[in-house]
Order: sequence, then structure tokens, then C-alpha cells
Amino acid sequence: MADYILRRLGIGLVTLLGVAVMVFFIMRILPGDAAVMMSGAGAGAVSEKELAEVRSKLGLDRSLPVQFAEWAGKVAVFDLGTSLRTGKPVIEDIARRFPYTLQVVVMAMVIAVLVGVPMGVLSAAFPGSWGDQALRALSIVGLAAPSFWVGLILILALVWMFQWSAPLFWEPFWVSPWKSITQLFWPALAVGMRQLALIARMTRSIMLEVLGEDFIRTARAKGLSEWAVVMRHGLRNGLLPVVTLIGFEVSALFGGLIVTETVFSVPGLGQYVVTAILNRDYPAAQGIVLILAGIVVLGNLTVDLLYGALDPRTRVQAADK
Repeated sequence: MADYILRRLGIGLVTLLGVAVMVFFIMRILPGDAAVMMSGAGAGAVSEKELAEVRSKLGLDRSLPVQFAEWAGKVAVFDLGTSLRTGKPVIEDIARRFPYTLQVVVMAMVIAVLVGVPMGVLSAAFPGSWGDQALRALSIVGLAAPSFWVGLILILALVWMFQWSAPLFWEPFWVSPWKSITQLFWPALAVGMRQLALIARMTRSIMLEVLGEDFIRTARAKGLSEWAVVMRHGLRNGLLPVVTLIGFEVSALFGGLIVTETVFSVPGLGQYVVTAILNRDYPAAQGIVLILAGIVVLGNLTVDLLYGALDPRTRVQAADK
């Protein structure tokens, strides 16, 4: 198992290196000039001499391989550089915004699991019923509707019905938990609709397969109630793929909040990366993309380890490889 973990960590490091190379060079080929952005004026309002001084100060006058080597060396010692826009270390900006994104992700998955799993179980327990048909239709709508579109519809509905507007100040959870939850509930609902539908469909599919197994028929023959058969025997044995899906979706949510946070003006990592890219803030954009990629890699590794803990057969297979 230890060899398996080390092998997965090695693959993760190679993945992060590839992400670092891609985001570094993509940021350099995007239209726009970071030196012009830093000068605070248009390209025609700044002399070439002043732009050259700014580029020299930012290190942009060096060759791209040299710039990448310097940045990679800093990243290796956990230094993501200084934001060109805020003038603060990128790691501090990320640390200040990360709790908002984490809270949205957690709330979205709580909503998705608490609603999606019961929906899938009920749909599988009564296949072909009107409830099953309605739940399947809702799950299709949830999968088809992009989260940013759901967010815009929610905002329009809230403004029309309750004259709602985005908060000017987002309360941190540790300062006022209830206020923070109420502020971030709608962004979490918007981004969690897809996960809810996906979990519901996965749960239904797995439960239909499990409820057709021989041990389920044996449990029914013993006189157990349908509730006990479905929950104690069916759901327990069919939960492993659903747990795996939940783990992958949690890590994927961190990268999928960019548009939703921008729509709701949530001061999280998604809004930060959009602002960094628009302002050609190279250190900030490179740092946040690398952090998000690291979260996805660690999330996938955690899911693999959790899968092994829930199903000992996977540990044996990993040890044999």
C-alpha cells in the first residue's frame, strides 16, 4: 500500500509540474502587458522607457525559461511571490479568501448529499412510479443547467421576490456563523445543483443494481421490513461508489466555482483568479491555479485511500501491483 501511495504522489507531482508550465506560459501569451497594467495608464500614455523600467522591476525583461526557473524555485520553498495588484504575498491573499470558497464547497456538498442520496434511494425503491419519473426529470434538469445560469436565475428570483442584493461585506464564518451561512447559501445552492443531480442519479443506478441481488431477496424472505432491506442492506452495500463520486466532486468544485463566485461577488478563490487574469497579475494567477490543481490532486488521492479503507479488496489489488 505504501508503494501505491508513493506512486500516486509521484503522479501528482508530475501533474502539478505540468500545470505550472502550462499556466506560466499561457499567462505570457495572453493579450495585454503586465507593465502597462502596473503603470495604471493606457499603452499610449506611458513612455517606452518607463515601461522598460517597470518590466525590469518585475523581472519581465528576462527570458521566459529564466523567469520560469526563478518562479519554480520560489514555489519549491512555498513562496508564491507577491501580487502585482495588491502588493501582498500571494499566499496571504489566498489564505484570506480560501475560507469563503471552502465554506461554499462544504455547503454545496452538504445540500447535494442530504437531498441527492434520499432522492436516489426513494427513486430506486419505487421504480417506475410518478415520484421516480419526477425525480429523474429533475436530475436531468440539474445536470443540464450550468451553475452560472442557475446562479443568475436565483439572483433574478431573489431580487424580484425579496429585493435581495449581494452583501457589501461578507461575514467570515468564525465571526458570525449563522450570518455567514445565510449569505453563502444561495451561491452554494447554485453550484451544488449539478452535484445533487449527479449524486441522485448515481445513487438510483447503484441501488437498482443492489436491490436485485440475491442477498436482498434473502433479506426479504427472512421477513425484514422493506425499510430495513433498503437502508440496512441495500444502501450500505451500494454506498461505496457514491462515496467515491462525492470525493471526486468535492475536489472538482474548487475549480468549478470561478464563474459562480464572480456572479455572486463572493470574495473567494474563484473571484481572485478571475481578477488576477484580467489584470495580468502573473504571480497571483499562477499561484492560485497551482493551488487549485494541488487541491484536486490531493482530493483524488484521498478518494483512493478512502476507497481502500471502505473496500479491503482494493488494498490487496494495490499491494499486488
